[in-house]
Formats: sequence, C-alpha cells, structure tokens
Amino acid sequence: MSITTYFASTAKGMEIILADEIQHIGGQQVKQAAGGVYFDGDIETALRVCLWSRLANRVLMPLATYQAQTPEQLYEGALKIDWSAHFDVSKTFIIDASIRRSKITHSRYAEHMVKDAIVDQFKEKVDERPNVEREQPDIRINAYINDNKATISLDLSGDSLHRRNYRSESVEAPLKENLAAAILIRAGWPKIAAEGGALYDPMCGSGTFLTEAAMMAGDIAPGLLRDYYGFLGWKQFNAAIWQRLIKEAEYRRDKGAEKIPPIMGSDISIKNTGIAKANIKSAGLSPYIKAVSLPLSKVIPEADWKPGLLIANPPYGERLGEIKNLQPLYQEIGTILKARFDGWQAGIFTGNTELAFNVSLKSHKSYQLYNGAIPCKVFNFSVEAERHYEGQQASQQQQIGDNLKKALLPNNGEWGEGATMFANRLRKNIKKMKSWVKKNNVNCYRIYDADLPEYALAIDIYEGEKRWVHVQEYEAPKTIDEKKSIQRLRDALAVMPKVFEVSQKQLSLKIRRRQKGSTQYEKQGTDGGFHEVREGNARFLVNFKDYLDTGLFLDHRPIRQWIGENANGKQFLNLFAYTGAVTVHAVLGGATTSTTVDMSKTYLDWAQKNFELNGINAEKHQLVRANCMEWLDTAIKEEQKYELVFIDPPTFSNSKRMDNVFDIQRDHVELLNKAAQLLTKKGTLIFSTNFRKFKLDEQALEQLSAENISRQTLPKDFERNPKIHYCWNLSIK
Repeated sequence: MSITTYFASTAKGMEIILADEIQHIGGQQVKQAAGGVYFDGDIETALRVCLWSRLANRVLMPLATYQAQTPEQLYEGALKIDWSAHFDVSKTFIIDASIRRSKITHSRYAEHMVKDAIVDQFKEKVDERPNVEREQPDIRINAYINDNKATISLDLSGDSLHRRNYRSESVEAPLKENLAAAILIRAGWPKIAAEGGALYDPMCGSGTFLTEAAMMAGDIAPGLLRDYYGFLGWKQFNAAIWQRLIKEAEYRRDKGAEKIPPIMGSDISIKNTGIAKANIKSAGLSPYIKAVSLPLSKVIPEADWKPGLLIANPPYGERLGEIKNLQPLYQEIGTILKARFDGWQAGIFTGNTELAFNVSLKSHKSYQLYNGAIPCKVFNFSVEAERHYEGQQASQQQQIGDNLKKALLPNNGEWGEGATMFANRLRKNIKKMKSWVKKNNVNCYRIYDADLPEYALAIDIYEGEKRWVHVQEYEAPKTIDEKKSIQRLRDALAVMPKVFEVSQKQLSLKIRRRQKGSTQYEKQGTDGGFHEVREGNARFLVNFKDYLDTGLFLDHRPIRQWIGENANGKQFLNLFAYTGAVTVHAVLGGATTSTTVDMSKTYLDWAQKNFELNGINAEKHQLVRANCMEWLDTAIKEEQKYELVFIDPPTFSNSKRMDNVFDIQRDHVELLNKAAQLLTKKGTLIFSTNFRKFKLDEQALEQLSAENISRQTLPKDFERNPKIHYCWNLSIK
C-alpha cells in the first residue's frame, strides 16, 4: 500500500498530545501544526487513526494542492481531480471550506465553486450530477485555502470524531468527548488507571468524563460505536482492512474491560445522573461505572479504592457577579479534596484562574486547553496533607508581590502628588499611634488599613531583630483602571521604605491581583523564612512569605492578652489553635496545663517552635493533631474538664475524617455545645470568628449564657475595621 501524508485536525491546545497519540497508533513522520497534526502512513494507518484517536476531530486525505488566488483558479484546480475515482454519481456529497489569508474571502462561495467543479465534471462524463446531502453524506470533501493556496481533501472521518455515538441525551453545555479525553490525559489518568487507581467525578453531568475514562482504562476504541464514517462511501474503501481493524478492537475491548478500575460520578441533579446512566449504558459500560445523585458535600471515595484521580469541570462564569457566587463552590471542592481524598491526584478544568485559586491547593502543573473559543486550563493537584490549605495562595500572592515590587521599584526622583498624599497619611498614622504603641508595649500592629480608598492596602509593622513592613494589597474592582491601580502601588512602594525607615528587603508585599499568561497559578518558589517578634512577654515566630497569614493574628492581640491575664492556675484548651500563640500567652500567664488541638501538622510544628522559644514544658502542655470535632467527642467520653477554653475556627474545616463539610455558621451550635460539656461550672469559653456575616444562634445554645465582647476585643489599630472579628464570652448558665 502506498504511503500518503494525512492531516488530523484537533482543537487548539491539543496538538502536542494528538501527535503523541498518533505516533502511538502507528503514524510516521508525525509533525505538529496549528490546529492539528500531519502524519505519514498507508490507508490502514489512516483508518486506524479514525477508529482509535480520542483527540482528533477529522482525518483528511489530501487529493490536490494548488494556487487559488481567484474563484476561477479554485474551480479549475478542483476540476482537474478525477472525482469518479473516489465516488460514483449515485453517491451524495458535501463540501466544507475554511479560509485563512486568502483573496477569496467567503467560505460559502469557495464551497460553491468546488461543488460546481465536481458537478460539472460528472455531467461532462456521465451526463448526470451527484446530489448534495448535508447530513451524513456518502462523501465529505474539505477545501482549505491558506495564503491563496488550496488543499482539497477527502474527509475520511465524515462526522467529527468527537461524536462517539454513545450520547443519547446531553446536559446543558456538555464537554466535547475529545476535549474530555484531553483533560483526562493532561490530568494523568492513563498512568493512574494502569496502576489501578480509581476515578471520581463529583459533577458528572452527562457522564462524559466517566465514559471516556473507562474507555481509556479498558483499551476500548472510541470509534467502535460509530456506524458512519466518510470512508464508507469512498470508492477505494477496503472493507476487509476495516473489518480486521474492528475485530482487533473488539478483542482488545473484551480483554481490556477487566482492567477498568473503580469509576464513579455524582451530580446534585437527578436529571443529569439519569442522562449519565443512559449514556453509560449506550456505551456498554454500565457494569464498570457507577453514577449517583449526590450533593457535593456528600462526595466521598469508597474505603477499598486505591487513591486515584478526582476530575471536575466546575462552572466558571463569565460575569463578575457569577464569579463571586462561584467562589464558595471552588472552596468546597478544595475542602472536600483535603478532607476526604488524601493521597489522590486532582484535575480541575476551568476557564477562570481567579476561581481556581479558591481550591487552596498547590497546583504542580497546569495545561492550556480551549473549550470552544474560551481559553481554559487543567490544574493538576497532588492532595497531600502538607500541600494544602494556605500555602499555595500565599505563595502565589507573595510571588506576584515580589515580581511587582521588582518591576515597580521607584526611581530616585521626586514623589508625585499621589505619593506625597499617601506618605502624609502614613506619617499622620505613625504620629497618632506612637504614644499608644509605647504605652502598651506593642511591637506588631496595623498602621494603615485602606484609609485612603485610592490606596487599598493593609500595612502591618512587625518589630523584631529588624523592623518588618508587611503589605497586603486588596485587589481593585474590575471597574478601576488597572494602570491607575499599578501607579498607586508604585506610589506606595516609593514612599514606604523612607517613611518606615526600612530597606526594600524588609518590605514584604502580598497582592491579590489577577495573573495573566505564563504567571498563572503555577507552583512558585519563595525565599521565605521565620523571624522572631515579641508581644508582651511572649516571643513568636512569624513568616511573611510562605503563608496567607504571618502566624500571628494581630486583631486577636487583646484576646491573647486577656487570656494571659486570666489563665493563672487554670487548665486551658485551645481548639483550631493555628500556631499556638494564644496557648503561649495562657502558659506564660500561669496555666497549669494546656491542650492545643489543630488538624495541620504544619501549624502544630510551628506551635512547637513557639513553645520552645518560650521555654514551655511539653509534658504539661500538649500539642494534639486531630479533627477538633472528633477530638471533642473523645474528650467528652473521657470526661475531660477545662476552666478556660478558646475556640477560633476557620469558616471551613479541612478534616479528611468528616462526613460533611464543616460550616461555621451552620455548625457552630454543635461545636459550642460539645465544648461546653468540657467546661467546669465556673469555666469560661472564648469564641471568636472572622466570618463577617456570622450570626450567633443564642437560642440553640440553651445551656450557655453569651456576652458579645467584640467591641472590647477590638484593638485600637483595627478600629477602622470593626468587623475584623466577632467574639463572645460564654459560660454555663
């Protein structure tokens, strides 16, 4: 059989993996091009690509290439092709044309000219004309004009190869099957499946990920279910070759099915899961795939599954309001991954990088793909206990801040009007706070909090072996001109070193700014480190680069001080303890014993360092790594008692042992009622939250009396922001 150069088209961004796939299928001299891949092979190779490619749209066999600067030249070139060698006059046909950089500007007109050439040739030869058929014609012909050069090809695929023929119904905006396959490949599914890892899609929709994943794992040719191809009506079609390829594919399917690992999908919509089940059944994969109706909060892998891949295509919105509303969804995905999928890989496909940040996991790799015309990315995550929660966001924000700081380092020239105004405000704040700072022996405090709306920054001072200035920029709304926002940041960077008397190295900038291009959401290295600071008689390690927060919540200073003053001789409990700063104050204040509980090993290690820095005895003052809700159940059974309890939970829990996502608004009653069972009769429970919309359900806390002490615990340096936290003093009635 003769060797021909074929072209397999695909969607933008998929060319490189299509090239790998075609090489694996048997194509030779594989070469990437915009929108597809060229490969050499005989007709059997081309038919094999039609049957086995999971990524291609079409397989084109060129018949002629020629100059076509005018419609007449296009017509004459098409007329020279011997069409009777490819199909009889009794067959139906259609022309698809696409044009790029051509004097012929209308694709429909180009289609018309090629059609006329074919019809005229048949009329001349047999005095009859073949009919045009738009839906599944016997022959589909492709005309591609680029730089005034026309390539006329036979479309061997007929319909686009992404149509596998297993979809009986679709949900709204489904992924194309070949795009789903590309996402799975980029997420590492073939390797995971080969190792026996499971797959879970928590938003399965019509089941496309599930079906494509099963076909990959089971070595099932994606074209087996199709009953229509463009080559079936081709005069030179060799049915014997095709039947041999089909039998080979059927054998591989039957043998490979036993290799399919556990595959499961869920969707909150009963209708969607019904559609998914119908499509899975149509694909003949019902025995291997489970689809259930389930809310995201209930998603959990089976206990006997080998850790594998969680794959998801969450909505990503187009308008600002939609994006804001979708943030909790992405946060919940991240929470569930961290809580229940430890040791798994995750692939999140989204068209909005800003939303992807909300997953709060370190993305070790991302790949650009396109969903239609929408640029999207597959973000790959390794779900490991110490890779999650805050590190990725902090790393990203710090890296952006470092990059911007370098890019915006001011010249040594005169300050502009805006910079001067900002400097004057900083000096005014320093003067105002000076006596308070000295009188109260405060070394770490907020000096500026978006006092001037144009300069939306939060600036904190940390006095240690050096003075450190920690700056966080609040991202400006989309309505604000980014150039103005950048200029104001330039102003701020120009004045802060001089006003605060620090070097640029002592100024740390974290920034919540949308990233573009190659800077988007890749794993960033930092040169962060720990620095010692003092708060009263306590010493703490803070970190300005590697985490969202520095290790010391400055707004909690009065709470820490109060606990230190009231802990003498008491047994102290600190739940959701973070870096243990509150415990340090309690112990230095005379607490006889303390228990410090947090789920994060990272933060407990940090707390251990804070303990060592303050000479705290580990025997009497325990650090416990546990899910706080579960630890409470155990402590209640053991009848543990505490005279002073501090609870400052996050909005969401990241415990992998919880059946449901912990929501502070929804679950605070259960949390506080459990904690109350550990209180002595005259004990005190201090409860704090930074959830701005939080409402304490006092009626449901029947055994507790609650005093709102939010105002009393608001330090002077946070008076501009009275909702920085809410705080209650709770005791047994």
